[in-house]
Amino acid sequence: MTELPLPTGVRSRFIDHVNGLRMHVLEAGFEQPGRPLLLLLHGFPELAFSWRKVMRPLAEAGYHVVAPDQRGYGRTTGWDDRYDGDLASFRLINIVRDTLGLVFALGHAQVTAVIGHDFGSPVAAWCALLRPDVFRAVALMSAPFAGPPAIRTEPPPPGRSIHDDLAALNPPRKHYQWYYSTREADADMRHAPQGLGNFLRAYYHHKSANWRQNRPYPLKGWSAAELAKLPTYYIMPLNKGMAETVAEEMPSAADIAGCKWLTEAELGVYSAEYTRTGFQGGLNWYRCRTTGRFNAELEVFSGRTIDVPSCFIAGASDWGIHQVPGAIEAMQSRACTDFRGCHLIEGAGHWVQQEQPEAVTRLLLDFLAGTR
Repeated sequence: MTELPLPTGVRSRFIDHVNGLRMHVLEAGFEQPGRPLLLLLHGFPELAFSWRKVMRPLAEAGYHVVAPDQRGYGRTTGWDDRYDGDLASFRLINIVRDTLGLVFALGHAQVTAVIGHDFGSPVAAWCALLRPDVFRAVALMSAPFAGPPAIRTEPPPPGRSIHDDLAALNPPRKHYQWYYSTREADADMRHAPQGLGNFLRAYYHHKSANWRQNRPYPLKGWSAAELAKLPTYYIMPLNKGMAETVAEEMPSAADIAGCKWLTEAELGVYSAEYTRTGFQGGLNWYRCRTTGRFNAELEVFSGRTIDVPSCFIAGASDWGIHQVPGAIEAMQSRACTDFRGCHLIEGAGHWVQQEQPEAVTRLLLDFLAGTR
């Protein structure tokens, strides 16, 4: 594996015996022992590398800043990469166990704040909900947390599913998370006809503020008619995979040359890592959600809230804040009892800490200052 192009003051290393993993982490502020720990958790299809632009500024504020390649990603090893493998190891409770094990392996007893983006956001939320004695504050980014699932006291109503209704639209559509749960999804993206690098470039562009059609607004409910208002990276054409879907939005050569938040060299890091590992590890996180197999253990915590200080940060051009109707409202009114602010950053889409790192850093430091 080639050396990662990291900012000055950020290093790469491995930590063994983390819940069965050899975990790869990026680290800043490691020179002085005893600094308070900030833990940064990435989402899909990302890496610890996604935090590169905010790590040094946070460290310069006095923190020990650590970003792992999570289970299923990047240079972390010890996870099952098979579609028919150990799916249970990717369930949320076990990812929280990974995170807790990393904290202790780093020699810390507490985390000043756990900060999660995209699918890292629910992991951060569950860390704070399950172990508030360890995770003393939480910042959620781009994916609102509405709280633990409710315990069902009645069977679901009979009739058509949301997937039936999406397929009946004109044109027919499907939900990306259920597509990500299919056996074909990994190969579709890993062996994209346009090449994996071009697939990632189009995917990242499509969900960023650079794609001008990203003008999100709240949806009225969880219905096919409302979900169909989401862009195709969320509600896909029924008969297309993700590689084919985003190919239609491939940016021009001029747009790529002008993309300062993700240079060709930086994109090359993602391309090289996913060429080597594929996407199945990250896709297994979605399968744990869509199969419903592990909902019962999460329902044990039904009604429980996040009571440590919390905040939410996202790009103003990020449809992720509204992809689950009502979630961002539930997060603020019910799921988080010590909610300190909801911040939507102009000039950023879904990849907010990469698109607008200075604004994200400033908001995080303001939040952290208020939790002392």
